Amino acid sequence: PTVVLRDGTQSRLDQEGQRLAAQLEAARAQSRASGRPVRWVPLDGGFRFSGLSEGAAVRAWLFPETRVRLSAGSTGLVLGPEPLIGPQAVELLAENRRVRVATDGVRPFGVLDGAAAP
Repeated sequence: PTVVLRDGTQSRLDQEGQRLAAQLEAARAQSRASGRPVRWVPLDGGFRFSGLSEGAAVRAWLFPETRVRLSAGSTGLVLGPEPLIGPQAVELLAENRRVRVATDGVRPFGVLDGAAAP
C-alpha cells in the first residue's frame, strides 16, 4: 500500500473550498426560495453575499492566507434566483496551491481537485 500525505496548505485550501461550496449552495437555495437575486462577492480577507438579509456581513476566510481568483472580467458569482445559473467557478489560492470551487449551473457547487498554481 502507498501512503500519500497532503501538505498543510493544500489541506487548508480543501477545507476552505468545502466550506465555500456549502455556503454557495445554501445561498443558492435561499435565492431560489425567495425569488431574489443573490451574488457572492469576494473581498479582502473574506467574502459576502449580496441580496440576502444576513449576507451583508463580511465572512472571513478560515485561513488568512487564502486568496481568490475569478475568471477575467468577473466580480463575483451569480447564485439565482433562476434554477439554471450557468457554469461558474472560483479558485482559492495560498502559497503555490489552489482549489477550484465550481458548478456547471445545474449540479451543486463542489470542490475540484487541487493542484499547484501556475
